[in-house]
Amino acid sequence: MSVSRAWGMLLCGMFSIGAVQAGQTLDLAPYVRQDMYEWVKISPDGQYFAVTAPLEDRTALLILRRSDQAFTAKVSGPANSVVDDFWWANNERVVMSMARRQGSRDEPSSIGELYAVNVDGKQSMLLASPYGTNERAGIVSEYKNTLDQSVYMLDTLDGDERNVLVSAVPIANDPHIRIEKLDIYNRNRIRVADVPVRRASFKSDREGEVRFAVGADADNLSKLYYREARGQSWRLLNDEKVSKQRRYPLGFSADGRLAYLQVERDRGPDVIVSWDPATDQQAELLHDEVVDPLHILYDMDGKTPIGASYMREKVVNRFFDEGARTARLYRSLEKAFNGDAVRMTSATRDGRQVLLYVWSDRNNGDYFLFDTQTREADRIFSRREWFVPDQRPASRYFSFRARDGMMLHGYLTEPKAVASGPGPMVLLPHGGPFGVFDAWGFDLDAQLLADAGYRVLRVNYRGSGNYGAAYRDAGAQEWGGKMQADLVDATHWAVEQGIADRERICIYGASYGGYAALMGAVRDPQLYRCAVGYVGVYDLELMHRDASEGSRSGRTWAADWLGARSTLGARSPTRLAEQIKVPVFLAAGGKDERAPIEHSRNMERALKRAGVPVETLYYPNEGHGFYTQEHRREYYARLLGFLSRHLGGATASQ
Repeated sequence: MSVSRAWGMLLCGMFSIGAVQAGQTLDLAPYVRQDMYEWVKISPDGQYFAVTAPLEDRTALLILRRSDQAFTAKVSGPANSVVDDFWWANNERVVMSMARRQGSRDEPSSIGELYAVNVDGKQSMLLASPYGTNERAGIVSEYKNTLDQSVYMLDTLDGDERNVLVSAVPIANDPHIRIEKLDIYNRNRIRVADVPVRRASFKSDREGEVRFAVGADADNLSKLYYREARGQSWRLLNDEKVSKQRRYPLGFSADGRLAYLQVERDRGPDVIVSWDPATDQQAELLHDEVVDPLHILYDMDGKTPIGASYMREKVVNRFFDEGARTARLYRSLEKAFNGDAVRMTSATRDGRQVLLYVWSDRNNGDYFLFDTQTREADRIFSRREWFVPDQRPASRYFSFRARDGMMLHGYLTEPKAVASGPGPMVLLPHGGPFGVFDAWGFDLDAQLLADAGYRVLRVNYRGSGNYGAAYRDAGAQEWGGKMQADLVDATHWAVEQGIADRERICIYGASYGGYAALMGAVRDPQLYRCAVGYVGVYDLELMHRDASEGSRSGRTWAADWLGARSTLGARSPTRLAEQIKVPVFLAAGGKDERAPIEHSRNMERALKRAGVPVETLYYPNEGHGFYTQEHRREYYARLLGFLSRHLGGATASQ
């Protein structure tokens, strides 16, 4: 029995999870507990697993020996640190990239800090950090008055046991970047190349030579460059200013003759094309009529693209060549897992052992080790084993036309034992807003609210990702405008479909979703019975000012996506509180850098001046979403209590 299975049996005995009817109570323990594990990769020789495990305020990297399931090494950073990614550089050594996150709802921001450790926990070393490096053990370096470069992993360099390829980024606004080779045992770095565009990312070939660079100057317009080999000059392949589209490199074919690119279109989703550098000819390989590629699928080497996953009603895989060996393997695995999404995350060097990640709208994620010779798969890790998929509510895909004819998409999650006819509903707009999207997958808030007795509607309003550049760009400068109208149209659609009881609907969101919740109460006070804003932004003039400080690209972003600063007061809930006629619940963290708590405090004051009932929950030591388990428990208990008073669903048990 695996370590994760043993823990799972214990936890399943602690938690009893099932559908909770309105008026009953809900045990919050399974919802506030952290994932057991997040990401897993197998070593090239198959002897070890590297695993990330979330702790209350940070993420640790663990090394697990397969033979006896013993943990042989553990590395973690300071509070709010996250293992952004990690790589097996060889059989004995793992390199990891560290990030910072200021809350549970905050996307981690990589700081350009690399660390290495052996499988036995020895030779732990901070390889590079903007704060400098020294010889002390541990991941945190001495702080300096002058920051060094941030360093990011590019390539593990197959066949080179000592070195990896990295990009070195000066600590500056809109920086130029250079490519270096880094010795993972002694930190020595050798300059390999400079690149022709600021804020660049890169793609290397099978030999570890950087061939593509894509970046943007202060105008935030993408440029894609290509070179034939090291030492040769870069040539511009695509300039968004001219082509009006972005192109992203994905990798090279196994023989190195073709490159693969993801290409935006004026209308509709992105396509994947092959491009022949010798002839400049390209051919379309994959294209979905509705959605963008979700993940690129790679061959056993982890570097050669062979297809892509797409997500609409569920996740499906498509391949450049359906007859290829790995494509056929995927097809057999998909049948075995009965419709769940399947992706290979890593494989041993000989290709015998393959690590599979399997997930769905009812399964938060399992890892299976698949033997390609015996054709057997063993479950070795689960992210949240206490959630039994068959006992979880499913999420149903829907689409409808907004008032201006634009097709919108989303997901409806209903209680497992849903009663017939309309019922209480929570509209749950996602954060971001631009490029972010609600997905067919395990959404904790949707699961919690469905278990409390609510229909949960998640709609990908214009501005969301996954449906093409035009869909995303349609949200530009539409804060409080058409993006908000899309949410209203989704609410009316749910009423017309007999899903929602028009007298029992609330709107709840986090980050941008918090803004949308308060603007929903502003614009349509008769449509919603209550509004909840969690770590939200409510003063767009203040947000514009903060985004514009420090860099020309930030000022460009604020102008392009928020709009002229002079127009933002009329779209800020803090200035429109007198139009809100329903009770409001606000929650925020004092250390939130993405949505500073002053947004929530100003919103609270404005609501009180307007005589609007408002409840608040503030934690001075939390950030963009609450980390601490007891704080999350209190937040969800307050949320369920607030919704229950206005919609009639379950409350939290004591």
